Amino acid sequence: MTDIAKLQAPSLADFELLAHAAYEGLPEAFRQLCDGVVIRVEDFPDDETLTEMECETPFDLLGLFRGVGLAQGGDVMQTGQFPNMVWLYRRPLLDYWAEHEETLGHLVTHVLVHEIGHHFGLSDDDMEAIEAAAG
Repeated sequence: MTDIAKLQAPSLADFELLAHAAYEGLPEAFRQLCDGVVIRVEDFPDDETLTEMECETPFDLLGLFRGVGLAQGGDVMQTGQFPNMVWLYRRPLLDYWAEHEETLGHLVTHVLVHEIGHHFGLSDDDMEAIEAAAG
């Protein structure tokens, strides 16, 4: 049996490593914007999130930012406020990856940048530049 026949889909732990490596590869100036952001990896969004985001299936959402970005005045932490968090959803990401011609690392970086970037008021052009500069 060849090595490729033994390959398995990345686990949640593998995805967490991939997500943190993608985050560390982002430009320093961008990472400073999101100091303290928590990255979580789950297989799927929970039912409440699917309903809130009006998703037809659990595969419709690749990632999600929850928190208060700089664009919403989140530069000052309030008492009792949860930290800014980005969720990456492993199974929808794997499904998307299987249907497109890009690396899994690139896809995770893209979703991470866009989830953080929209909530920090960055334009699509700004986010494209950040992705291009990512290591």
